Amino acid sequence: MDSRVGVVLVSHSPALAAGLAELLAELGAGTVAVVPAAGTADGALGTSDELIGRALRAADGGAGVVLLPDLGSSVLTARAVLAERARDDLVLVDAPFVEGAVAAVVTASTGAGLAEVVAAAEAARDIRKF
Repeated sequence: MDSRVGVVLVSHSPALAAGLAELLAELGAGTVAVVPAAGTADGALGTSDELIGRALRAADGGAGVVLLPDLGSSVLTARAVLAERARDDLVLVDAPFVEGAVAAVVTASTGAGLAEVVAAAEAARDIRKF
């Protein structure tokens, strides 16, 4: 895999993140690193700064990483993790979890840069389903 923007799925639910990661693997044709950071270290529902840190390292291929949180405390935990890292190429995206992740991965799979991937994920908020 060449250097493309990676995606971290920050979720309270390991099952939710795993299912979305499975879908994204198909949509990105295996060219985009999609890494779930879901649940707690013991597999329960919740969020974990340790799991987010590991996921960031795994998704980072050199072109930057976008983090998509599901809700509530996943945002707070992701912000805390990013505050410990002074890097402009790690971006927490305010986007719908599923639609934003799909837009991010499809855009990243084209080789787009970080700013374009972030913009695509955020624009997913305004896409109507019907």
